[in-house]
Amino acid sequence: MSAPDGGALSLRCWGTRGSIPSPGPQTARYGGNTSCVEIVAGDRHLIFDGGSGARSLGMSLLDAGEQVDTTLFLTHFHWDHIQGIPFFSPLYDPETRLDIVGPVQRDAEGSPFDVESLFAGQMGPIYFPIPMSAVSAAVTFGHLNEGVWEQGDVRVSAMRVRHPSYTVGYRVDFGGHSVAYVPDNELASGAYPMGPDWRSRFVDFLGDVDVLLHDAMYTSGEYPSRIQWGHSTYAQVMDLADEVGARELVFFHHDPMRTDDELDVIVERSRESARSAGRTVNIRAAAEGEDILS
Repeated sequence: MSAPDGGALSLRCWGTRGSIPSPGPQTARYGGNTSCVEIVAGDRHLIFDGGSGARSLGMSLLDAGEQVDTTLFLTHFHWDHIQGIPFFSPLYDPETRLDIVGPVQRDAEGSPFDVESLFAGQMGPIYFPIPMSAVSAAVTFGHLNEGVWEQGDVRVSAMRVRHPSYTVGYRVDFGGHSVAYVPDNELASGAYPMGPDWRSRFVDFLGDVDVLLHDAMYTSGEYPSRIQWGHSTYAQVMDLADEVGARELVFFHHDPMRTDDELDVIVERSRESARSAGRTVNIRAAAEGEDILS
């Protein structure tokens, strides 16, 4: 995939589900793979999360016949965001250049786990049959807990969000366009160590973003029994999109039990609610294979 012009961001969803892959006829349209998003900014190629959707993305990149040179940004290390990495075909191509960036994690005693150690652990023989020695790509590792990654005119900003473990959301800015990717975030309730000013900082972080992909896993009726699970409701995310001035809102991290037909109903009701409230934001649910332009 390439950006349509030198000043725009293009985005493709390769995995849109949360928690666990959910393939089948009832999830075929929006997709059953877990979180993986591809963004192209000018001549830079970026990947966000390595859920099961990363397998198809990797095959697509190799099929294009060009050297794979990309940066993979991880929001955190829950299984649904990393389970596709060992099956990412370019890892086993010596021509591939892959930078993996993510937040440092800590265990219950506060000891740190860096990104490289977590990557190697996932591919250990207890969890995966192919040894690390089979990885022939040139792989480097970096850390981004809160801060900015820049390369040329591409700027990727990270901010910690409200989810179990150290989890970040990302914002990509390029050529006057912007996309935010926040797949796991509990906007209301729950106790997280963010401080009382987190909401205002988060709104500033997302301010005037063109496209907001945000965790929208639950209905308002489902949420009370799922507080502290680290996810948001459709209504909460719509309020956020209005507050930050997003032009387009994309529901993401779909509940694995949610059927395509149920998502259709939720999207249409959300659009009706937005219209009745005088909101102008465009609303959709993320679908595998769908291209979204900023």
